[in-house]
Amino acid sequence: MTGLKAAVRGAGLMLLAALATPAAAQDFDLTMAVLPAPNTAYLGLTATVPDRIAEATGGRVKVVLNDSLVGGPQIAAAVRDGRVPMSAAVHTYLAAEDPRMGLFNLPGLIDDMADYAFICEAFWCGDLEKLWLERWNAVVLAEGAWCTTQLFSKEPIHTLEDFKNKRLRVHNPQTATLMDALGAKPTPLPLSEVMPALERGVIDGLFTSACYGNGQEYWRLAKNVQDWGIGPVTGWAVIVNADSWAEIPEDLQAAIRMAMQGLQHDALYGYYEFVGEAMANMKAEGVEVWAAPDSEKARIFAPEYTQQVFDSWYDRAESVGFDGRAYVARARAVLGKDLEQ
Repeated sequence: MTGLKAAVRGAGLMLLAALATPAAAQDFDLTMAVLPAPNTAYLGLTATVPDRIAEATGGRVKVVLNDSLVGGPQIAAAVRDGRVPMSAAVHTYLAAEDPRMGLFNLPGLIDDMADYAFICEAFWCGDLEKLWLERWNAVVLAEGAWCTTQLFSKEPIHTLEDFKNKRLRVHNPQTATLMDALGAKPTPLPLSEVMPALERGVIDGLFTSACYGNGQEYWRLAKNVQDWGIGPVTGWAVIVNADSWAEIPEDLQAAIRMAMQGLQHDALYGYYEFVGEAMANMKAEGVEVWAAPDSEKARIFAPEYTQQVFDSWYDRAESVGFDGRAYVARARAVLGKDLEQ
């Protein structure tokens, strides 16, 4: 065999060997932006995402949490624009862009986690998946929820009349509209300014998750913690940039989805364990925990106060291209409610 023939034959054997040898498995590193929310169901559950995904993918997909990359209201946009590949984004921050993201904030519609989980499984979370992809270029991996919304206030707010002129920090347009109708003064504030605002008397109280309020120790200045059933459950979702997701092989995608289904189950069905821990801690600190009786809830949820909330939601729905009245009617039908707005 001539030297040239030998060289060609050797090169051919090397090529065949290379084709017969599997390529090294590619690893994927994803940064996940989260909100700094100690002692909450949100952070307690999102903190498990790295281990869940690593275990499901045999370590090939690695997720690192970061709570200082992006502010809460910008998290979804950061995923959309590819500035961060993953996040645990809060629905209510997006309710002004698409009201379906704030369906749970409509007064008297969703009462508790049972309602929330039921309507999620029925149709709503499927609709949100489409919205996330169309508007924010994001794939939903799991749904979760903050602990029950409570009203933290310096003075007791136990009647409709007690809302009058109270400056209350709110985090969604539906609750803001309701507070305005009740004679309160809805006050938007960044979370970083809430404690100083309570200290200086800029606000008299705020609506927030029981777990978040406990973790931030708002009860040190606002010792009245009241459950009015106003926007009782606020959702969040683990999302991933659609382009980043497309780079991950289908077998790993399937494994990740299975792991995230487990997280969603824990988030929705282990919900009250987190709520109970937060409430027990606040009671131990001498906090006055109170739940509005049905008779008083009926007063604040009377049509004279809630109609404008629904009307505003319907108007916003029309502006983004869907029938808000039909959407709410569908939700009521699914939940077996016959309220008329």
